[in-house]
Amino acid sequence: MKKNIRIAISGRSGCGNTTVSKMVADALGLRFINFTFRSLAKERGLELKDILVLAANDDSIDKEVDTRQVQIARENSHENSGCVLGSRLAIWMLEEADLKVYLDAKPQTRAERIVNREGGNLEEVSAFTAERDKQDHGRYLRIYNIDTDDFNFADLIIDTDKYDPQQITDIIIERAREIIG
Repeated sequence: MKKNIRIAISGRSGCGNTTVSKMVADALGLRFINFTFRSLAKERGLELKDILVLAANDDSIDKEVDTRQVQIARENSHENSGCVLGSRLAIWMLEEADLKVYLDAKPQTRAERIVNREGGNLEEVSAFTAERDKQDHGRYLRIYNIDTDDFNFADLIIDTDKYDPQQITDIIIERAREIIG
């Protein structure tokens, strides 16, 4: 497989996009790119919830995160510089991706995964995640005219309720090999 393949993987929080993106990148020997609100919050010494509040009122927060991750994915495009970009908007923002993958899961599954990853109360995490989904959807429509509920253009849509991360990784790698050879 050529080493300059670009794979974009998107999904809402708790769908497994970070875990799976890293696993795909590792398996294929590609750069893993996952610059997110969490990354920006950490850089600025803030909590995730604080950066989300800022993003709700300041479009430059979204634009900074999205611009930075796409720039990283496009660096050294003439060399063997393939990557796996895992983010909420990867499949929309990295238009030249060779493979666009959308990971989906039921809200309950997503909330359970977030609790397992970060701790917390399932009911509170479910409510927070639902509100975050609503806010993200509205911001992406307003800022980029991207409807994150419309992902049917993706090359591969995987219901992550049905598979574990290794199975999902294997499905993506198989498709990448079919597309690129």
